[in-house]
Amino acid sequence: MAGTLFPVFEVPEIVEENEEYDTQYKRSAKWDAEVGDFVRDGANRIVECNGREAFMIWCYKAAQTERYACLAYPSEIGAEMEEAMGDDDEMTVESMVERTITDALLVNPRTEAVQDFEFSWDGDEMHCRFQVKGIEWEELITITI
Repeated sequence: MAGTLFPVFEVPEIVEENEEYDTQYKRSAKWDAEVGDFVRDGANRIVECNGREAFMIWCYKAAQTERYACLAYPSEIGAEMEEAMGDDDEMTVESMVERTITDALLVNPRTEAVQDFEFSWDGDEMHCRFQVKGIEWEELITITI
């Protein structure tokens, strides 16, 4: 037999994936942070929101989600709030919360800056307010947690 022992075939070309991330703000389902559910109209259909409002919702939810707590999310999504809130000193907690929220939101390429953090304390409960600047607009979004 003159044939070879192993089959011979051509190796296909490997096509590299495009590393560029889509930075367009897309519309999405509207979320009510106070209720913790999607907004629905009179016919019980989910209401849509524009891309800017969808980005604000993403920022709010990313800051509220504990990193590594939800297996459906990659490790880049979420903030490490439990660790940040673990210190007894309020100034240290504020600094750690500012860092973890900033890190969580800068993962999104649509986020240009996270700034102007304001903190208020009510006993052991901390309230945080900050501004997010998207890449396509000049004004800032204010988010309160």
